[in-house]
Amino acid sequence: MTTDTQHPVRVVQLGGLMPFVRAWLTERYAAPELADLEDPAGVVVAVVGGGARAGAAEMDALPDLRAIVNFGVGYDNVDVAEAGRRGIVVSNTPDVLTDAVADLAAFLVVDVLRGITAADRFVRSGAWARGEKPRLTRDVRGAVVGVLGLGRIGTAAAERLEAFGAEIHYHSRSPKDVAWTYHDSPVALAKASDVLVVLTPGGAGTDGLVDAAVLDALGPDGYLVNVARGSVVDEPALVAALEAGRIAGAGLDVFADEPHVPPALLDRDDVVLLPHVGSATVETREAMGRLVLDNVDAFLDRGELVTPVG
Repeated sequence: MTTDTQHPVRVVQLGGLMPFVRAWLTERYAAPELADLEDPAGVVVAVVGGGARAGAAEMDALPDLRAIVNFGVGYDNVDVAEAGRRGIVVSNTPDVLTDAVADLAAFLVVDVLRGITAADRFVRSGAWARGEKPRLTRDVRGAVVGVLGLGRIGTAAAERLEAFGAEIHYHSRSPKDVAWTYHDSPVALAKASDVLVVLTPGGAGTDGLVDAAVLDALGPDGYLVNVARGSVVDEPALVAALEAGRIAGAGLDVFADEPHVPPALLDRDDVVLLPHVGSATVETREAMGRLVLDNVDAFLDRGELVTPVG
């Protein structure tokens, strides 16, 4: 598809997008940033990434808006309810990042149990050379891994961890047609788990889902891994549980106020901290970008989205 720049702008960028996606949108649709938009009339599609909001204020600024295309599988940055009220449809980029995020979830489980990055820090600190001994760690094989949210990514992560010999338990809104053990609440799942892996969507429905009660159920020998959204975990409760030794450690790729990480976590050797890189591979991000273009093309051509949410 090519864009005649003499015609009114039909696509706008709301921010939070990678440079190559911004370049693609500019080349393909002559899509400006919202702040650079001279006349909002005729703009029917807004493209947004996870670092930016698409809420009532952005919708107010675009009176002809009919579709919001989100770069990311999570869309808690988009006010979907408000969009629906206004007749605006929303899309995301599912499936194309499943493998990358599932890989990272599995790697974090292995890391918290085997202490891989902690061992790296131990060597780099000179402790090994000084004759100190690294701590013993725990086997992945035989560990009970509880998956909180058995959607596409949760299922893929569980399959990877099962290949390591872990025993899989899970909680979702309802039991799935799988051989793994179902628990009817996050607390029950945490109580049964050696590692609790958070893979639920973000948003109001899961805000603070992993709270002090869940962490206490996980117990002093249990680990938390979060590759979903920082909002799903009660971060102050997590810090308190770690400081009191009520859980053994954590592997975190997401935080409540990114890119800000609670200072109390920064010097802890029992916590693995990553900068929200679950989908951050060249191949995955390019696939996400192409799906964004497919959604914009489909809406401009046919008034439909390829991957609508809801």
